[in-house]
Amino acid sequence: MTHKVISVGIVGASANGSWAKVSHVPAINGLPGLKLAAVATTNKQSARQAAEAFGANHWYSDPFAMISDDLIDVITISVKVPAHRELVLAALAAGKAVYCEAPLGRSVAEAEEMASAVGSLHTAIGLQGRLNPAVRRAVELVSSGKIGVPHNARIVSTTSGFGPEMPSSHDYFNKKCSGANLLTITAGHTLDVVEAVLGSIIEVEARMETRWPFVKLTDTGEESLRDTADHVDVLGKTRSGTVFTADIAGGVATEDVGFIFEIRGSEGWLSLTSDHPFGFQAGDLRLTSNVPFLIPDEPAVSGGFMGAAINVGEAYAHLAHDIYACTYNTPGFEHALHNARLIEAVERAAERRERQQVFGNAESSDAWAASRPLV
Repeated sequence: MTHKVISVGIVGASANGSWAKVSHVPAINGLPGLKLAAVATTNKQSARQAAEAFGANHWYSDPFAMISDDLIDVITISVKVPAHRELVLAALAAGKAVYCEAPLGRSVAEAEEMASAVGSLHTAIGLQGRLNPAVRRAVELVSSGKIGVPHNARIVSTTSGFGPEMPSSHDYFNKKCSGANLLTITAGHTLDVVEAVLGSIIEVEARMETRWPFVKLTDTGEESLRDTADHVDVLGKTRSGTVFTADIAGGVATEDVGFIFEIRGSEGWLSLTSDHPFGFQAGDLRLTSNVPFLIPDEPAVSGGFMGAAINVGEAYAHLAHDIYACTYNTPGFEHALHNARLIEAVERAAERRERQQVFGNAESSDAWAASRPLV
């Protein structure tokens, strides 16, 4: 059966070192049935340069003009989080399918507003790590019972970002009001993969630290105050009864960045690992186990910076299939809302622990009492 080619327009597809350049563009160009039809950036020159660099037929210096173009089927939002809400709501109001980078909004309230506006439209959220072929095979391995009952899991998830130095263009990662920080990005992606493999997280306890409260902006020499955590530890439990610990750290040297997800079951173990400098959600993962398993499928797309398009390509492939088949299996905005609520629960747990440390037993010392099921 022949399908109409799905035309994609990217907001934020700069030709100068953008995430869209190293992941979204090669993912779209590498998939049959998808076409990068247009790009939109903040000015005419950068938009024109991006269109020429990426082979798009159209360019816009006004993203809302691209959103209203009837020739565009899918709008991809790959800009800073504070701009997500207005662009996403405009795209949904225009009746477009929307792929938005994670986190969806700056708060649970913003995520709720966008999720409630979806209706019957197709959406995708950039929590693409769960769609990696190795992760999907790990899900099958756990559900098959080959490693027995999963008892516990250990996760180490590190990134070179959120360290003591960064360019001024990344300073917004240091501000809680931006909605983009170690907790919402790195922890959000990490805990999403935990849920993909082990099921919904129902209890959390957490500790957050800011090891570098003053950050040097390398290009200006100025110092910026960081008001978000650059290290997060999470202790939790999934609905299946598996207890896990997650050590999520920023400021790691690029050559030392790594991801380890180890699961111990009653009959065996499995491990997912990665050493991509952008973090595990950007590249491929390696699956190992002491029990036999089928080799993970080849990714739909391989390319981008060190394979940065692999997982993004899986998200686009799932979204395209849903559009063609009128199904809704791609993790979308309801999934993004769940992730936002999970991250909020982690933050609450960390704040509760800090209050207990300050006030002693003035508040309940039961670490689990205030945790609520996340459904």
